Amino acid sequence: MAFVAGLPVTSGSSVSLKKSASCKISEKTFFGASVQRAEPKEGQTATFVYAAPQMVATPPKPAKQFDMLRDGVKKPASETLLTPRFYTTDFEELANFKMEANLDEIQAINQEFRTDYNKEHFVRDADFDKNWDSIDGETRQLFVEFLERSCTAEFSGFLLYKEIARRLKTRNPVLAEGFELMSRDEARHAGFLNKALGDFNMQLDLGFLTKNRSYTFFKPKYILYATYLSEKIGYWRYITIFRHLEKNPEHRIYPIFKFFDNWCQDENRHGDFMDALLRANSDMITDSASRWWSRFFLLSVFATMFLNDTQRFGFYASIGLDAREYDIEVIRRTNKSAGKLFPCILNVDHPEFFKIMDVAAAANKKAVEIGGEEIPSALKKLKQAPHVATIASCMARLFFMKPIDTMSTWGTMIA
Repeated sequence: MAFVAGLPVTSGSSVSLKKSASCKISEKTFFGASVQRAEPKEGQTATFVYAAPQMVATPPKPAKQFDMLRDGVKKPASETLLTPRFYTTDFEELANFKMEANLDEIQAINQEFRTDYNKEHFVRDADFDKNWDSIDGETRQLFVEFLERSCTAEFSGFLLYKEIARRLKTRNPVLAEGFELMSRDEARHAGFLNKALGDFNMQLDLGFLTKNRSYTFFKPKYILYATYLSEKIGYWRYITIFRHLEKNPEHRIYPIFKFFDNWCQDENRHGDFMDALLRANSDMITDSASRWWSRFFLLSVFATMFLNDTQRFGFYASIGLDAREYDIEVIRRTNKSAGKLFPCILNVDHPEFFKIMDVAAAANKKAVEIGGEEIPSALKKLKQAPHVATIASCMARLFFMKPIDTMSTWGTMIA
């Protein structure tokens, strides 16, 4: 099937967008699919059209068998550079964080956390009470991967925030309270996602994840950079999917997407809390190194999402979205949001930016395919090496692409 503004069309049908005075039409081919994008005027919403290539009808690919730890419990996905990471930090340094310069805003956000707007939101309703075997084959596999990655990311946030709150409880109670209340939200999200995995006859053992996952150490400054972007890009991912499915409810193949509107507001508030902490310690975003770190974390977050999502093109197609165009929209929105805090942002509208991302995605796809081959590990790494080198070269080109200065637009926002 192909999808045109949410309406199903047989693959190979002639599908196009009409030109008008208010937009222009661009068309690209990606992974064999024709994609048209209506470029809107400022203030309008972009429209995407995804049309599958002409082909002889074939049955859906069967889902791979999932590796299980035990009956009903899925073995966690192998750790790679692109899987959600678990973090730890220097708690002593974090306990000594200055907050006086922005204390009113930090306390106001804590009050919002206490209000707990979503306390009654994550309650499964009757829409979940059915057999979900209708989501089958490769779509089922990709959907389980989506739920697992999302659950793991939310649980990672819970562990980090909970440990910070525990360590800072007596040393910095205002900061500890904020992280404690954010850990509550993250635990709620992770539990809701894990319950959704149960609809597909499996769940994650989160205790096993806690004990067996590798932990990456970041200094507090970099924890704030990374978590700020993680929360903000999470907001844009969730709200973009929600708005798309609100307009095209026939593509809402599973009820969890109904929850994304209120859900994303948790992500947004968490990002605002990190924003407030960085503003309270404004040297972290105004010193000579901050421009380099801003570019590094923006590129890391954007590339991770882009390379992951283009591997899972079929998942987004199943809900009526084109993965590449969806990612471009989310990246542009997140990049713009980051410009309110970071001293510079990436020039994602540079004509070469996403072309280079495409090259990296194609190389990553080949490396992943080689990773699945039944060959000796040494030979596998040798075959992957040129593709890994291509990805590294692409990332270097994007990192050193001239950024956009945003510090001049801050005005009096920085304390």
